[in-house]
Amino acid sequence: MTPQIRFSHFVDQFPPLKLPITFGEETVRKISKETPPLPPRMIDQFLVPMEPTQINEEFTEFIACMRLPDADEYVGLVYWRADLAQYHYTLVTINPKTEEVIDRLILAGTSYDGSELTQTSAAITDALMIYQVSGQGGGQDFDYQASGSTARRFQLADSGKIIEL
Repeated sequence: MTPQIRFSHFVDQFPPLKLPITFGEETVRKISKETPPLPPRMIDQFLVPMEPTQINEEFTEFIACMRLPDADEYVGLVYWRADLAQYHYTLVTINPKTEEVIDRLILAGTSYDGSELTQTSAAITDALMIYQVSGQGGGQDFDYQASGSTARRFQLADSGKIIEL
């Protein structure tokens, strides 16, 4: 049997970045230059169980993006997942004692369903407020229309729950 990787070693793969931070198309390029890829065993042990959708190992890539400032009740991690025709930044909060997921939110990313392109950007403030803006458009000639965009706000509670405001 393969020995289990310690949770603390997994968390150490996520660099603590200063807030505020914005997640958009270019963010992962900057982060991936400084952050080594996560080992496959670590992905299998920690990230695969957190993901609600199927993972195709041949076409799926994960990058550890950042760790939120230390909190008593949770560990906050942001990772990037790329698949065919989509990529997302996901914020997950985990109970450090039980290693169970408290909450999960797709922060930002791009997805294409064959006819519509959706792009979402997000910012996390130093007060742990999360601001998200999404826009949709046709895939061939993406023409962003501000009137079609949506904005959402979230607060990260002391418990690790992500609350939409």
